[in-house]
Amino acid sequence: MTNPTSAPIDDGEALRPIVDVISTVDAPSIPGPTEVMTIHVTLPPNSPGTPPHRHSGPAFGYVIQGKLRFELEGEPERVVLAGGTFWEPGGDVIHYQDGNALSDGVTAFVVTMFGVPGEPMLTIVSEEDLEARKPRRAPRP
Repeated sequence: MTNPTSAPIDDGEALRPIVDVISTVDAPSIPGPTEVMTIHVTLPPNSPGTPPHRHSGPAFGYVIQGKLRFELEGEPERVVLAGGTFWEPGGDVIHYQDGNALSDGVTAFVVTMFGVPGEPMLTIVSEEDLEARKPRRAPRP
């Protein structure tokens, strides 16, 4: 016997995934053969993150929590909020900052990096290289 106050049978619509596009970029050149690595990074309050570095290939990231201070060579420093994304082309471009912009909370992000197998995904930039490329850095706030 059917209960007249019961809800109609769900046709599956409630179970369908909801997909929101967060960001899109023109596809950068991806080295071949390619190694892909995804990492989760948690930065304590005021953490400056990784020193200036380069990636051997492009990297795509998503901020899960907090506020990420982000700066690539030739672009102004910016803050990426939780739910925001970032990407970098890799190769010769210097990634100056990926630090926590919060003094009272953690910032966490996930980044997927594409690179050349057998080469480091990340290489710290020397002081000499930073000095030589100083004119390429965007003005500081």
